Amino acid sequence: MWAIVSPVFCCLPLGIASIVFAAQVNGKYASGDVAGAQQSSAKAKKFAIWSAVVGLLVGALYIIIFVVLAANSDTSY
Repeated sequence: MWAIVSPVFCCLPLGIASIVFAAQVNGKYASGDVAGAQQSSAKAKKFAIWSAVVGLLVGALYIIIFVVLAANSDTSY
């Protein structure tokens, strides 16, 4: 679920990497490569978490910049 949600709401490049690794899990598991499936699953989780963190940081930075610009704007014409 995180792999699909992260590119929509957060950081697109990291979210896409998360989807790619999540898509590899079932194929590797079905072919008997349990260790490979676990590695792909761990990578998908890692990229989804990083995508969420980057998305939150960018969102917070955007809000901070918006508040600073609004506080410094001169509205007396």
